[in-house]
Amino acid sequence: MRNLTIFPLAALLAALIASATAARSQTASFIVSQHGTAVGTASFNFATSPDGYDSTALVIINMKGLDYSLSKTESLSSSNHLRQVQLSAAVNGSAVNVTAAPEAKSAPAPVLLLDISANGHTATTRLPLRSAAVFLPDFDPGALQTLLVLAVARNNRDLWAIIPKKDGSIVPIQLATYADEQGALDGKPVVVHHLVATVAGKETDLFSGPENQLLQAEYPQLGFALIRKGFVLTPPAKPGVPPANLNPAPPAKPIPAPPAQQPPAPPVQQNPAFSPVQPPPPPDQNPVPPPVQPPPPPDQNPPPPAGLNPTPPANKSPQLHG
Repeated sequence: MRNLTIFPLAALLAALIASATAARSQTASFIVSQHGTAVGTASFNFATSPDGYDSTALVIINMKGLDYSLSKTESLSSSNHLRQVQLSAAVNGSAVNVTAAPEAKSAPAPVLLLDISANGHTATTRLPLRSAAVFLPDFDPGALQTLLVLAVARNNRDLWAIIPKKDGSIVPIQLATYADEQGALDGKPVVVHHLVATVAGKETDLFSGPENQLLQAEYPQLGFALIRKGFVLTPPAKPGVPPANLNPAPPAKPIPAPPAQQPPAPPVQQNPAFSPVQPPPPPDQNPVPPPVQPPPPPDQNPPPPAGLNPTPPANKSPQLHG
């Protein structure tokens, strides 16, 4: 009985490890969008080698203000440790070339040599070599896929990003796990895992599938997103209409009658201002107008004093004040 129990458990663990590793041998294509508008494409390819993995990545973005292309080849060990990488890119017409590899002899601690050539300037930087470091250029889906694989192996801890900008740097990656979401891949529903990676103070939302494959990446601060072709992330339900008792509109009041049917307006100095928050009082609460003097003879009929407007003739309509 014990053997029957242990075997399925061992098989399950082996399947989980295999699925995490199998995600490394794949090809995927992405749409690059900004604020929902397609502005480019991206892709990666991972293939197994006798002693690890070889990967390539390609990114092309062409939009107003940004003409960006990237080509990267990378070699990783069987434990997804960086062996060497070569990158060629162009940003708005300026060429950038980067190579990185561990220093052959580095003591007492391992060192990563990073050579960057851009705008006629060349710099060589020696960075501490971390075992779980990801070479992370902008909009590179292959680098994000490597991060997902290392996150599984490291339980989201002790992860680092090699940033090939300026003279180069290495910074920690903080990963936070959020609730699973739903989506569809090639028309079939899938459970979507959601992580948020914080690198140098900037957040990237990562969405992966059941086999730990990258499905979508979002850069909220820039409005960009990488969306795997054939994948659709189910959006959260939109909030409904608030209940009636939370409506800021004033309580229902009797609708005032048209001007022709309203009683005479009270004197100006006693008429309260009208506003949506404080409607005019109903007719039975109007103050009683002051006594009206009898009209003079027809040939000497002057206009009534201000504020003492008598009842208007039938052929005229009183005007609302305020």
